[in-house]
Amino acid sequence: MYSDFNLKVIEPADLVETARTLKAEGHRMVQICATKIPEAYELTYSFDKDHELYHIRVVVPEGMEIESITDSYFAAFVYENEIADLFGIKINHIALDFQGNFFITNEPHPWKGDK
Repeated sequence: MYSDFNLKVIEPADLVETARTLKAEGHRMVQICATKIPEAYELTYSFDKDHELYHIRVVVPEGMEIESITDSYFAAFVYENEIADLFGIKINHIALDFQGNFFITNEPHPWKGDK
């Protein structure tokens, strides 16, 4: 019923078009996960279709801005605001952008990893 782990690494510039394609093919967004790696961030977007997970990963260098996928998956606004608040990654054109006020934290971008 379930397949092996499907992961494709793409360039940040290909993110929006990849999300549009997945949406058109009938995939639903499952989650977006972010993690800090040396001098960059890994964002892993997970999608499902017919009980098969498909993951795309984008490596975002520090200081680089990326585009939102909320034009294809509106619910991504939750993950994207969370990532922006906790990691300090600038995500442009989020459909419902909390402008850094999605979470109230003791320090700005606590998971940015610049300590």
